[in-house]
Amino acid sequence: MLRNYLKIAWRNLLKNKLYSIINIFGLAIGLTCFLLISLYVVDELSYDRYLKDAARIYRIHSDIKFGGTEMKMALSSDPFGPTLKKDYPEVEQYVRLFAQNSRRFIRKGNEFLVENNCVNADSTFFEVFPLHVLEGDGKTALNAPNTVAISKSVAKKYFGDGPAVGKILSTGVNNPQEYKVTAVYEDIPQNSHLRTNIIFSFKNVDYTFGNFLSHNFYTYVKLKEGVDYKQFEKKFDGFINKYILPQAKAFIDIKSMDEFKKAGNYIQYSLMPLLDIHLKSNKLYEFGVNGNIEYVYIFSIVALFLLLIACINFMNLSTARSANRAKEVGIRKVLGTERNSLIRQFMAESILTSYLAFGIALVFTTALLPYFNQIAGKEFTPTTIYQPAYLPFLLALPLGVGALAGYYPSFFLSSFKPIEVLKSKLNANFKRSNFRNALVTFQFVTSLVLVISTFIIYRQLNYIQHKNLGFSKDQVLVVTGTSSLGENNRVFKEEVKKMAGVKAGAFAGYLPVANSSRSDNTYSKTAVIDVKNGFNMQNWVIDEEYIPTLGMEIIKGRNFSKAFGADSSSIIINEETAKMLGYDDPVGKNLYAGTGNASETSTLTIIGVVKNFHYSSMRENVGPLCFRYGRSGWDMAFKINTSESQQLVKQIEGKWKQLSTGMPFNYHFLDDSFNEMYQAEQRVGTIALIFAILTIFIACLGLFGLITYIAEQRTKEIGVRKVLGASLWSIVGLLSKDFLKLVGIAFLIAAPLAYYAMNTWLEDFAFRVEIPWWIFVAAGVATMLLAFLTVSFQSIKAALMNPVKSLKSE
Repeated sequence: MLRNYLKIAWRNLLKNKLYSIINIFGLAIGLTCFLLISLYVVDELSYDRYLKDAARIYRIHSDIKFGGTEMKMALSSDPFGPTLKKDYPEVEQYVRLFAQNSRRFIRKGNEFLVENNCVNADSTFFEVFPLHVLEGDGKTALNAPNTVAISKSVAKKYFGDGPAVGKILSTGVNNPQEYKVTAVYEDIPQNSHLRTNIIFSFKNVDYTFGNFLSHNFYTYVKLKEGVDYKQFEKKFDGFINKYILPQAKAFIDIKSMDEFKKAGNYIQYSLMPLLDIHLKSNKLYEFGVNGNIEYVYIFSIVALFLLLIACINFMNLSTARSANRAKEVGIRKVLGTERNSLIRQFMAESILTSYLAFGIALVFTTALLPYFNQIAGKEFTPTTIYQPAYLPFLLALPLGVGALAGYYPSFFLSSFKPIEVLKSKLNANFKRSNFRNALVTFQFVTSLVLVISTFIIYRQLNYIQHKNLGFSKDQVLVVTGTSSLGENNRVFKEEVKKMAGVKAGAFAGYLPVANSSRSDNTYSKTAVIDVKNGFNMQNWVIDEEYIPTLGMEIIKGRNFSKAFGADSSSIIINEETAKMLGYDDPVGKNLYAGTGNASETSTLTIIGVVKNFHYSSMRENVGPLCFRYGRSGWDMAFKINTSESQQLVKQIEGKWKQLSTGMPFNYHFLDDSFNEMYQAEQRVGTIALIFAILTIFIACLGLFGLITYIAEQRTKEIGVRKVLGASLWSIVGLLSKDFLKLVGIAFLIAAPLAYYAMNTWLEDFAFRVEIPWWIFVAAGVATMLLAFLTVSFQSIKAALMNPVKSLKSE
């Protein structure tokens, strides 16, 4: 029986080639998009799930507001973890990671290689994160100072294929330090927020320990089985009063935490589940670039809607062409065929179409993977799709899609009454279908929402790219790792500045882009810091050439200068700080920096005010910031003015090789680093654009099929109208107007939906564009025009047909 169903289904597909191609190709596009986005969504949701007991691991977050300045950090203080383990039995284990020196220079033979994402960790690292240890003992690997655990790929890079445990890893250029390899662990998977390849012993951290008010460590805790982390969080208030308040009293003039809160301040700690970090954490000093759960939801919905639109095309064409199958159904029923048998026949046709489309979709998906990886920032391969865990899904998907697409047509076609069919009383009812109209409207609602959203996303990205940032990001070359030059780093800077095409150069360890160095300190308008006048502020160390090199503007006072010996006790503030202090002219006024003792502060004189500049993402407001005079020499920035930038880079690299001792030359352009801050938005914009094009294409493909069928059904009517003198455009209007009405209705539904969605998305940005009315009009007109072109193409073809021929064939 099944064989017979499939044979008849195949014959019907061959008989109606045009409609079969439209159905199969439309479904294939929908399935391709669905497969690609499914890969993305599954990968995003899988982060850190490879770890045993991942559901019991949490990271401690710190949210602090002091003097109007807020800091929401993925960091905590160094004593936090050990104290929790000591005082609270709910904590099974903790580990601290120190990543301020995450970039290390590792010697390999006579040269040095740069390794990023290096950390120092407690000896408990492998207890909290039970990675698979290939060599050595993870429990004791980091017990002693000058020990290091490395990943399998790092071991192979530096020691070849032989054993690595017991060998020496040498780091540093000017002050080399040797570490004994005590463990080799399996490479951490791509789907992990913690991508570290080299873990040094925590006992090598050069730090003044014991300060609860200094937040510089990633602290993870593993709670015991059955502990509710939300209930455990409630104990942090007692923890603050017991440990943090006493140290705060020595730092600022404060009597109680209630007094601290009444002044509008707060200090809060929370636990972030390990499995939520990648998609739900967006704190300062994240370990890396995280994803966004909102984008996962958006991509999932869009992929599902694309698939639905493709299924809707199948439903529309199947029901629209029902008149052609009506007599077949009527004769079968007269001959005794039961309705269930007819339903199975039509479902077999739908499922066969779905599997044919799915086969094409697999080919498309495999071919498009490299391009999708570039857009989504992933590393999928064909083996990712065909791994055994996905096979049940791959086999069930076309079955489910075929059943979904064929469900309504099967029941609709099998419901015909034989007498009415054989007396040809059905044709009049096929011309109009409210259900079919609703499906077409749904297709264009989805298309219009995506088109409007794409316009607004690109408008916001264009705004970010061209807004006055308060500094110049274009043609700024950043050379990293310049501290490795030692005393030659000043020579290197001066030599590069002499090159043709280089306008200026500065030590630039601090830069106004993500993943650059950050530092903050507590300041006050008075010599005694208390809860009313104290505030936290970003504290950057720069030289006298930094401001002109980055194109910043001094609006009051002056820049740092070697001519002023007292500039070491001077400070330059931004406009936001001046506003917070309430000074019309702050130049010459004093600020007082905290030293760790409430009654002892260092006095700093304000010598200038720099115009506000965006030193973090535009999702955040510009906060208070000050410059201190000094040399942050681990990076350098050079303002260049040449069209031959690559030739200049080679020239700078040549100078580097003369002054360095085997160190690799690393550089990037500041505008590239700036763009990286908005990679997620750029990806969303690109994917939204692609999906918008595809949804409109599939919807128009369905329109093309429908108008082709309707033109066939109305051949005699068109012939009669032409004989009676109807013009070409009146016939085109006759065939097109109903579909264009549906697009108009879709616009009225889509416009408010798109406005709400995009207004919600823009709320994540402190600096954002307004949503203009013309974007909605432009999207509506463009979609209406495209739909009209699709419909009119076939309408004109039908209207141009010779009426004599159409009436004779009728």
